[in-house]
Amino acid sequence: MLTGELRSQVDKVWDSFWSGGIANPLEVIEQITYLLFLRRLDELQTLAENKSAKSNQAIERPIFPDGKDSKGCSYQDMRWHKLKNFSAQTMFKTVDEHIFPFLRELGGDGTTYSKQMQGARFTIPTPALLTKVVDLLDQIPMQDRDTKGDLYEYMLGKIASAGQNGQFRTPRHIIQLMVEITSPTAQDIICDPASGTCGFLVAAGEYVREHHAGLFFDAARREHFHQQMFHGYDFDNTMLRIGSMNMLLHGVENPNITYRDSLSQDYALEEEHFSLILANPPFAGSLDYDSTAKDLLAVVKTKKTELLFLALFLKLLKPGGRAAVIVPDGVLFGSSKAHKDLRRLLVEEQKLDAVISLPSGAFKPYAGVSTAILVFSKTNSGGTETVWFYNMLADGWSLDDKRQPLLDMDKLGTCPKTALVAEEHAKNNLPDVLARWQQREISERDNARTAQSFTVPKAEIAATGYDLSLNRYKEVLHEPVQHIPAAQLLAELKQLDGEIQAGLDELAGMLSNDIN
Repeated sequence: MLTGELRSQVDKVWDSFWSGGIANPLEVIEQITYLLFLRRLDELQTLAENKSAKSNQAIERPIFPDGKDSKGCSYQDMRWHKLKNFSAQTMFKTVDEHIFPFLRELGGDGTTYSKQMQGARFTIPTPALLTKVVDLLDQIPMQDRDTKGDLYEYMLGKIASAGQNGQFRTPRHIIQLMVEITSPTAQDIICDPASGTCGFLVAAGEYVREHHAGLFFDAARREHFHQQMFHGYDFDNTMLRIGSMNMLLHGVENPNITYRDSLSQDYALEEEHFSLILANPPFAGSLDYDSTAKDLLAVVKTKKTELLFLALFLKLLKPGGRAAVIVPDGVLFGSSKAHKDLRRLLVEEQKLDAVISLPSGAFKPYAGVSTAILVFSKTNSGGTETVWFYNMLADGWSLDDKRQPLLDMDKLGTCPKTALVAEEHAKNNLPDVLARWQQREISERDNARTAQSFTVPKAEIAATGYDLSLNRYKEVLHEPVQHIPAAQLLAELKQLDGEIQAGLDELAGMLSNDIN
């Protein structure tokens, strides 16, 4: 948990960026990301030097070699522990003229992070602002994974505008719900084909750390966690850099975060490669129809990105793999052939587990579109018997553009520290979603259609043309009609008639006085 002092420092630096002319929050985070990466490089070099001193062997591939760059600056002077002590003007010149060209040329070591630095641009406008940012970042205890991860999440929370391709940040508590539902394991290979800031991958990694801590005592399983478990794709280089740094600060050494237009490339090499997909793909994103992967169009012929991403998820999942993904409500009831074909595919050929309707304001201020979480497993042989529906009415935060917390922090999220009472549940349904999800094959099957959650048999869903909207099956509990005796009703009507007549007489008198 971040201290109030650290939050205040971040806010001050953020305000300095804005007053300095950098108004795009993504650009602010991108510049901070570069500096965090530079500090990380210095720490890795220091570790290599300590190891070299103990083993009495030279460092094979030093990050900061001896010597100078083409402009005469010593590589050792580019290291964080030296840079932070420079004067403002010297620091600014060193970063602008030497460090950023150095970062752009660093991609040769093959790591995810170095690859993302190849297009690095330095846009901090003044020496004074650069000094402020360096001073702030130097105070962060980088050995504390929770603190540096929380700091980055706090900065990401300041992204307050949607991207140009329908991208927007998924609320952290919604991500955590989806991760809890899918319960990642130490053996999973996890993918988000629209990764953005890598929020889903970060949350999955934190879940694995908490529930499978023993994996770090086994070399092979530890290597799997750091090298093979996490895969994210995006076609926005800024988001790739931010997402990569988010993973690094949450303790994942080398995830596969890659530039890719997920809908336009052949996935033959990765088809049926992943065991878990967590995603919130673009809903109304731009699409080059001619370059869309032909194998996706073979599944569902459409220009709608939300449908094509669902087809992609099914391609990428291995048999037995599972997914929790966010879709706009139109996917659930759309009447086009593409909509119906995809829903039939999920219900008849795969195993559709759940449809969780989200509150309509869940993605404000980015978008007001109504959405739902689809939870399904790939079987290629059917398996859907019943589908579990949950009508989430509240997620713990106000559903307006401000999105203010409605409860104390210890009562928010999917797994609050304090149990909720009935009136608090009305403000935060997330713990109830998880509890009922775990009972979906047992007690939930007995729920009436008037309840907040219930199950619907596959045959009934098929009979509706595979409509997956909750309101199609939900029944409204009507209040019993109160019968009023006829004599009482007649008396009340006469009284009302008298009152109306008196009012008309009074109005007529007033009008008469005005005329006279």
